[in-house]
Amino acid sequence: MTTDPRKIPSHELTYARLRDMVLFGVLEPGQPVTIQGLTGDLSAGMTPVREAIRRLLAEGALLPQGNRRVTVPRLTPAILDQVAFARLTIEPKLAEMAAAALTPALIDRLEGIDEEVNEAIKGGRIPAYLESNHAFHFALYEASGAAVLVDMARSLWLRFGPSLRVVCARVGAGGLPDRHEEAIAAMRAGDVAGLTRAIENDIAQGVDQVRAALERGEI
Repeated sequence: MTTDPRKIPSHELTYARLRDMVLFGVLEPGQPVTIQGLTGDLSAGMTPVREAIRRLLAEGALLPQGNRRVTVPRLTPAILDQVAFARLTIEPKLAEMAAAALTPALIDRLEGIDEEVNEAIKGGRIPAYLESNHAFHFALYEASGAAVLVDMARSLWLRFGPSLRVVCARVGAGGLPDRHEEAIAAMRAGDVAGLTRAIENDIAQGVDQVRAALERGEI
């Protein structure tokens, strides 16, 4: 998104803000919120909030609860299995496709984002960790030019992100080590297989943490 909000329609800004509230765990799984409450949280009118909710309902990121309430759906083991399968299929493929478009400047940018990830971990800043981790992955994926697959990946993160936030709150951002440094090293070496493997392992670690939390009844 452009950094100048004046150039973005208000309904798109409202959607993006509500999407990020879901994606980064501001709204926890199972937490009901009212449409009226969201208008205040988002500093937006009823119409753009309703439109944002409609879009997120269609994406499976929200569920209607009646009484003008919505909630972030809780993951079940069966849904997690489906999300994990899709992420582990789509995202390594995006990394593979992005490899051909990597430039020294893009790799430097990705390394800079990963430094933000590491700083957030050191400072225990979970929201900053989640946002910079997301930024790292999608800066890479968008280089693939595969818009359909990128959209699918974004939808999967909407379903996965709220539960990841719960896990981070329990173990801290440092409890979710990533494979970004391995991915960057593979990029600099032109090792496409190494890059896709690093991304696959990075995703699998997060999935395993969420699955373990589900089994313990923490999500």
